[in-house]
Amino acid sequence: MVSITTDFISAGGNRNPEAADWHHQSGLLAFGANNNVAIWNPSDQHDRGVYTLLVGHTDKVNAVKFYTSPTNGSILLITGGSDHTIRVWKPDTSTPPNFSQVAVVEGQHKGSLNCIEVATGSDIFVSGAADGTVKVWKMVEEGNNVQCKLLQSISLKPRYFPLAMALKLLSSQGSVEKSDGMVLAVGGTRASVQIYSAQDTNDLKFELNATLTGHESWIRSLAFSPGSGSVGAEGEPTKSRDFLLASCSQDKYIRLWRVSPGEGAAPAVPRNVEDQLLAGAEGATLTPKAHRFDMNGAKYSITFEALLFGHEDWVYTVAWNPDPLHPQLLSASADNSLVIWERDPIAGVWFSLSRMGEISSLKGSTTATGSAGGFWIGLWSPSGDVVVCLGRTGSWRSWRHDAAADAWLPIPGITGHVRAVGDIAWEPSGGYLLSTSGDQTTRLYAEWKKGSHHSWHEFSRPQIHGYDLNCLAPLGPSRFVSGADEKLLRVFNETKAIANLLTRLSGLAQPSDNEDMPEAASIPVLGLSNKAMDEEVAGDEEMNEAGGQGEQQPAQSEVYNLEIDHPPLEDHLARHTLWPEHEKLYGHGYEISAVAASHDRSIVATACKASSIDHAVIRLYDTSTWNEIRPPLTAHSLTITSLRFSADDKYLLSVGRDRQWAVFERDPVDKLLFKLLTSNPKGHSRMVLSASWAPHPTATVFATGGRDKSVKIWSQEGTSFVAKTTIPVTHPVTAIDFLPITAHDALYLAIGEDSGRISIRRIELESLEAGATIVIPEEECPSKSITRVAWRPVKGLLDVHGEDVAAAGRKPGCQLAVASEDASVRIYNVDSLPT
Repeated sequence: MVSITTDFISAGGNRNPEAADWHHQSGLLAFGANNNVAIWNPSDQHDRGVYTLLVGHTDKVNAVKFYTSPTNGSILLITGGSDHTIRVWKPDTSTPPNFSQVAVVEGQHKGSLNCIEVATGSDIFVSGAADGTVKVWKMVEEGNNVQCKLLQSISLKPRYFPLAMALKLLSSQGSVEKSDGMVLAVGGTRASVQIYSAQDTNDLKFELNATLTGHESWIRSLAFSPGSGSVGAEGEPTKSRDFLLASCSQDKYIRLWRVSPGEGAAPAVPRNVEDQLLAGAEGATLTPKAHRFDMNGAKYSITFEALLFGHEDWVYTVAWNPDPLHPQLLSASADNSLVIWERDPIAGVWFSLSRMGEISSLKGSTTATGSAGGFWIGLWSPSGDVVVCLGRTGSWRSWRHDAAADAWLPIPGITGHVRAVGDIAWEPSGGYLLSTSGDQTTRLYAEWKKGSHHSWHEFSRPQIHGYDLNCLAPLGPSRFVSGADEKLLRVFNETKAIANLLTRLSGLAQPSDNEDMPEAASIPVLGLSNKAMDEEVAGDEEMNEAGGQGEQQPAQSEVYNLEIDHPPLEDHLARHTLWPEHEKLYGHGYEISAVAASHDRSIVATACKASSIDHAVIRLYDTSTWNEIRPPLTAHSLTITSLRFSADDKYLLSVGRDRQWAVFERDPVDKLLFKLLTSNPKGHSRMVLSASWAPHPTATVFATGGRDKSVKIWSQEGTSFVAKTTIPVTHPVTAIDFLPITAHDALYLAIGEDSGRISIRRIELESLEAGATIVIPEEECPSKSITRVAWRPVKGLLDVHGEDVAAAGRKPGCQLAVASEDASVRIYNVDSLPT
């Protein structure tokens, strides 16, 4: 029985204020991750992080919302994306639950879905899209069959795009069974909020009742306070049926509106003194207007309640504490802050109770000037004692309220790439995994050992760059080289702080050159090169940043040294886990496309994008001097897509878009020289995208995979290589890798395809014929093209798990890392191999 399980998924969140929701019954948090939906349980005691990605959307997921059935309490997940579709997902009864797609709504919206909102206690939900419409739906459940019945389509007038909505079921005179109707607030690419009401919940027809003005820019988020009651004048929950609507805008302000039954006499003056100051010349007309509407004979009014300001940039989301007994509002802003607002029980004025995040953001770098920074989403936990927010790096930050200290303290969140992952590589002994991406970062993942449990986390962000990163190659346990769109390669050295952290939390051995390692690194202003800095200088800088207050220096130094008992937080990753740059490698004329390092770490081979023979060369660099070894190796006429050294470094294999492969042989005397041994200009009928050497005990064997939907196994005969086996697959092959050991008298080849499909193929040692195949289930595979597959070196499993895995098939078996264009990095446990 072959068993493949997902051990780790890393995926960054989509930067859209509506792209996440935290379900208050199950405790699950769902968020859009590229064109997938990630499911995470933040309260998981083992810190597993994202445990599944829901595959179905064909474009970016913009709206995510949980739905709880008012009749049987069942849970559904509703998502909307740039593919113009609404999809409904249903969880099973397993722990944690797996979700399956049960309904798809296509063709109704003619634009990208921007927001979805559900009404608690009702089977109604609404969707807003870039076609300028809001559609009202009824969720119909019949057994396992789920349908979304369209009740109404509202064309917004004057025409604008909805970006935020809030929907609430109004109970009649405090009765749960009977309802006055529903109220819907819609905001978007205008400075006003429109209020719609529907009187009959059985035959819903929303009508526009009021337009709330006051904001000066687009509305980004709307939220009705929970429960039927709200906050009284003394700041305490009341038994009245008043409730509040919070709206936030790109004008940097939050406005609160009170919805009250009855005529709702407007107060004589604004509740906030700040309003009087902001009103200026309008001081004579400070009385806010009461907007009134009827619902099933009951009268309601909406009046302006308060203006909250304190953010310095766009405010993206507002969310009410789910506990009605604690009427607090959470706001997330592009100024890198998360603020909890509360009402003063005596003065009745709303104030910022707690502020989290990065207080001192870079001045001048605002959303208005094109910066995409800040916090995009803020959410409360079901119990209201944890808050999370999504930042521009795609990472989730978390804070837990410490009742004893009455303070919000940071706790580990989850991280991930936000653009296509171009390359992954295991450290040679398998201790950690490196990934690099079009989001211009290189990340290091390792296991956090906690007794008998372990979980994967990002432990370092060695490179934060200004160019898209394409490829990387480790140069031993404490050095790697990466290539980007900037036409040169950069070599990085590990810092002592990261090495100590990995030893302490992951059990990795200290590098032999520990004493020579730099303490830490930083990026100079207006620079791309990470510079090493010693501890003394760093301490001085931190003391200066702290205003020269000596008592603050130890805390700063503690963070700097990463003396922590958990994986680094996002703040640590972005500031204190860089690796200093050791060297730059020049020579190429275009974007770097491939890089490889010899196993003896003496040579780095690189290639760049090319449309002519002049640039389709392989450049070699001597790692002892970092000088280029001339002349460059020639064989190809178009971009080289992959470079691989054989296990004994005797051969260098290259494949490219010109459909050929080439093998270069190392000079037995001068180990720095390679010469062309043989090439096959017609290795495949279409471009070749990946290659891998096999750990064959008696023969020299490699495999190539290409756009022609085939994998070919080549074996050396004399000075040439002959195709022994051709393995047809269903889609173009984009990544292949041989398991670095033989098992059951066979080789095992992992194959990644353009569709996201991953399979493991048995190759017989004697005949090199293809045997049994394992296919990873489609729901566990990435949704876009596989860019790289990489087996974990067996030593890494031995070191971390302390079990004998030399004989594949004994737990923990083998592990396969996979990178994809859907921005995910995954690690699979292969507990046994096909025989």
